[in-house]
Amino acid sequence: MRRVSQAVLGAVVAMGVLGGCTFGWGEDEKKVAEKKLGDKGTACELPVHFAPETSWKATALTRATVDRMGPLGHQGPLTPACELDAKAAGHIGFLTVWSGTKGAAAPGGSPRALVKTFVAAEHFESNVRIREVKAGGLPAAEADYTVTDLAAGEIRPERALAVMTGHGGVVLHLGGLNAGEHKAMLPAFELAKKTLGLTS
Repeated sequence: MRRVSQAVLGAVVAMGVLGGCTFGWGEDEKKVAEKKLGDKGTACELPVHFAPETSWKATALTRATVDRMGPLGHQGPLTPACELDAKAAGHIGFLTVWSGTKGAAAPGGSPRALVKTFVAAEHFESNVRIREVKAGGLPAAEADYTVTDLAAGEIRPERALAVMTGHGGVVLHLGGLNAGEHKAMLPAFELAKKTLGLTS
């Protein structure tokens, strides 16, 4: 009886392989084929793509929107291209994708020079630490720093990640209402960093 059971089991496995029947493999292949934010046809079409936290809402920022933002629409050589709102996840803050093609953001530049320029354009920044990292498989530079909010009378942490593409530089920036919100949103930043890649 034991031999028959083993034979039947072997036949079932063989039929599954030969017949294209999978035990969850088709679902894995589907996940690989799924689009990431930044790909064509997604909420924001960008030089890079990544997997966002599912409950965060992504909104593309048009040129007209950026122009209405005034000074807030520029940080160094970059302008905001996409904004992910964490409100639906119960947090107050944004993960913002900035892009540009001039100065430190020009194609051929270095991620470190770009993130350094980006942070230097911040107001009242301090305690800046920059390190070379990998974002997905891309060379990147990551900065963590603090910003003094004079209006709120507090110091809050921020994080920025820079990569270079053939279409210019890109920075992913994570802010937050305060230190607690920033910490709660860090997993979304780390997910974007881990899954980052160039769009085709």
